[in-house]
Amino acid sequence: MLVEISNTPRDYAWGSRTLIADLEGRAPSGAPEAEVWFGDHPGSPALLHDGSDRTLDEWLPAHADATGVPTRLPYLLKLLAAGAPLSIQVHPSKDQAVEGFAREEAAGLPRDAANRNYKDDNHKPEVIVALSDTFTALAGLRDLAATRRLVAALGDAEGVRALRGHLDAADSAVALRSAIGWVLGEADATEIQQIVGAAASAESEEFAAELELTRTLSAAYPGDPGTVVALLMNLVELRRGEAIFVPAGVLHAYVAGLGVEIMAASDNVLRGGLTPKHIDVAELLALVDFRPAAPPFLPPRPAGDGVELFAPGIPDFALAHVNEQGEVALNGISLALAVAGDPVVTGASGARVELQPGHAALLTPDESPVSIVGGEVFVAQPGN
Repeated sequence: MLVEISNTPRDYAWGSRTLIADLEGRAPSGAPEAEVWFGDHPGSPALLHDGSDRTLDEWLPAHADATGVPTRLPYLLKLLAAGAPLSIQVHPSKDQAVEGFAREEAAGLPRDAANRNYKDDNHKPEVIVALSDTFTALAGLRDLAATRRLVAALGDAEGVRALRGHLDAADSAVALRSAIGWVLGEADATEIQQIVGAAASAESEEFAAELELTRTLSAAYPGDPGTVVALLMNLVELRRGEAIFVPAGVLHAYVAGLGVEIMAASDNVLRGGLTPKHIDVAELLALVDFRPAAPPFLPPRPAGDGVELFAPGIPDFALAHVNEQGEVALNGISLALAVAGDPVVTGASGARVELQPGHAALLTPDESPVSIVGGEVFVAQPGN
């Protein structure tokens, strides 16, 4: 089976007012357009264009007896358009999600409670590929020696001295855990403002971009301690076609730009700042991997003529990319999302659909391999 699917943008406040509209070649709606979901998530399931008015979460269980059709997709594919910074987040591992979900269920905490951390028992690793010329993100914790140089450039205000003291531990992970725990749980508003103010006025050739981002974040989230947490994270500037992979435990935040995002099917998010929403500091500290690391770039590997594959090596998903022409072997039920041109997607049965940018198609495994001609397409599918 090969059938077109579509969805409407979600109007989260941080969404861009132009990026998704420009991709789809239409006039902006006037409202923020943050994400378009292509999947069966009950919060916003995609609509099948097969004349039935069914959504994908209705279609899958009805066809689960067919070869290779699951009752639920193991992934969610999105267009993401950040016009303002998103919250700093971390996601649990599978084992942490199972334990945390069971704990909150046993406590009788409603799943829609504002202070609920675990909405399900799954992990939520994710990949984002830049579609805009640049895509700005924060991902992982910077090398401690570099962070100490950045903090040294902030001067000697009381709050800065306190932050510096927490970063003095010999073990990098211990130092960063201590610093983030203090920022989110113990520092008072005056100390946070002293650090943010020092960063906003500081000068450093090495960290000019990081200090400029501090000014952007403090304007968007005045007084938010997440602005200080961001000073400890890797600032990543993706160019079009580049990607990062965010596994469990890695602090991250998307700041600006348009991208294709794929993630495991989960709603589990622990927040670490840049948000008015609930922050459970103790649970966050239990999940974060505080070891410094380089930005988690995910280079694609060749997967046939005209095809590259973003494959982080997990069973939940992989993301193939075709530009102009290529043939993709499907590893299970798949979604093909057009992002440029007017690509024609043809399955093994001969079924075909022409997609406009921002529209997608559902592909059952019996359509493998699929041929794509005349545009740029990302194909989401289960991983290995």
